[in-house]
Formats: sequence, C-alpha cells, structure tokens
Amino acid sequence: MRAVDPDASGEPSASSTPSDGAPTPVPDGEVRTPRLVTVLDDGGGPEMCLGAVAESYPPQCGGPAVAGFEWGDVGSEEAAGVTWGSYALTGTYDGTTFTVTDAIPAALYDAVAEPEAGGLEPACDDPSTTDAAKSTPEDLDATLAAASALPGYATAWMSGATINVAVTEDEAGAESTLRETWGGQLCVTTVEKSDADLNAINQELQAALGASLLTSGSFAPDSLDARVVFDDGSVQEWADATYGEGLVRVSSALSPVG
Repeated sequence: MRAVDPDASGEPSASSTPSDGAPTPVPDGEVRTPRLVTVLDDGGGPEMCLGAVAESYPPQCGGPAVAGFEWGDVGSEEAAGVTWGSYALTGTYDGTTFTVTDAIPAALYDAVAEPEAGGLEPACDDPSTTDAAKSTPEDLDATLAAASALPGYATAWMSGATINVAVTEDEAGAESTLRETWGGQLCVTTVEKSDADLNAINQELQAALGASLLTSGSFAPDSLDARVVFDDGSVQEWADATYGEGLVRVSSALSPVG
C-alpha cells in the first residue's frame, strides 16, 4: 500500500462505496502519474490515457477528462483531427476530471528515474534437464500447448531457457506429460488457483470496480494484478477481504505527491 503524505495530501482520501461494496477512493491532495502517459484530444477535449493505447496512427485511447492543460511548444503531434503527446502529469483528481498543475513533455522527462520492470523468477532453484536436444522452438510450442491442457492448469512462463508450469493438482503427472515433448530446463509447481478460477475472479473484479479498473489479468502464478485509476489502500483492503489476502494485487495509476 502506498502511504499518503499528510503534508502533501491532508487527511486520508475520502471513498464512495457502490452497492457492490467495492470502494472508489478520490484523492484529497495532488497526485501524479508515475511515468509518461498519453494525452489525447480527438475533438471532445483532452483525455488522459491511463490504460491501453491502440498503436494506430493517430493513436486511439481514452480516460479521465483533463482540465487546465496546454499542449505547449514541444511534445505534441497532430493527424486526422487528433492531437496527442506523452507527458508526466501532476494535478488533482475528483473522480472524473484530472486538473493539471504541471505537465512535463516526453522530450524533457527524465526516464532514468522510472523503475525497471522485473521478470518472473523460476519456480524451482535447480531446473532439471533430461534431453537438451529436445528443446527446439517447435518443442517449446508443443510443450506450452500441452501445459494449457493439463488438469488444474494455472499458468506457464519462461525464465531464461526454463519452462515453468503451475498446476493445482498432480504435479508429478504434469511433469511426466510435459517431458513427452520437452527435454530442456523445466520446473513444475503446485498452486491453489487454476486458470479458470482466476478468470472467474477477474470477471467479478471487472464488474465490481467498473470504470475505475484500467487493466486486470494474471501475470504471475496464483494471483491477479488489477490496476485502478487511484487507490489509497482501500481498494487493496477490499480485495483482500473479498478474495483472500494477496490473491489480487492492486496498483494505482495515480500516486500522491510526496
């Protein structure tokens, strides 16, 4: 949970609670985007794209309305009636509109300060190999396809040259099946939630959080990642109480200025 700086944001954020019980907190003080975001105006006024951006030309995306914003002399492009650019923004957010107090265009932004995303670690300390010759790209594709058909399949991921597979049952049987197509480094582990379990919970999350949910999905074994517009900690607390501690990992697209 990200703590709110009392000097910058006053008291903890107020929350409104829909009928489904999921909180939708609104920050009291200034917040910022932790990294560059796309600001886009297709004729209806600028919007801040906190979720996915379609890689078309011009791009397509949407998000909270932006007020008090000026494109400035650098950083923006125009095509087909659309104006857009990448900016690091600071301002206030009332639940629907982000009012800008500072905007740094990509050309002037220090990207070195951004944290680097790490990959998933192997599921075991010493991945085993049975036949190094049976580890071609075709073998890899066949093994990942076999993994997705396993009873209790949860997820699969690569860490270097190692295939990692998580299942909810019969770990030994899963490994035996995968060895029919893969002789390279392999780790098989057991988790509590299957892929189907996580998909069902993901559907519930999307319904409960609504427009405040930007993205959600399973990117690590036995967990879901949910990115919301803003969380003061109450969304994470709700998720822990609803689905069990740590199953849903909530991150916030906007963070308090501290």
